[in-house]
Amino acid sequence: MNRIHPKKLLHSKWTAQHPERREKHFIVREVDFDEDGNVTHCLIEAVLTGRQFEIDWRSLQDAERWRQGWS
Repeated sequence: MNRIHPKKLLHSKWTAQHPERREKHFIVREVDFDEDGNVTHCLIEAVLTGRQFEIDWRSLQDAERWRQGWS
C-alpha cells in the first residue's frame, strides 16, 4: 500500500504498474478539498500524452496499480 497524505497530492508523481497506451508516468495536476479537508476532486495527467482524467485519489494507494514516483 502506498501511503500518501491528501495535502501532499498536488504535483506528486506516479508510475502505472500496468501502463496503457504507453502512458506510464503521471503527475497530479489538480486537487480540491471541501470545507472539512476531504478531497473532492483529483485530476491526474499522463506525462507522455498530456491526457488528463479525474480519479479517486485513494486508488493511488493501491500498490498493484500505482507506484509512487517515476521509475
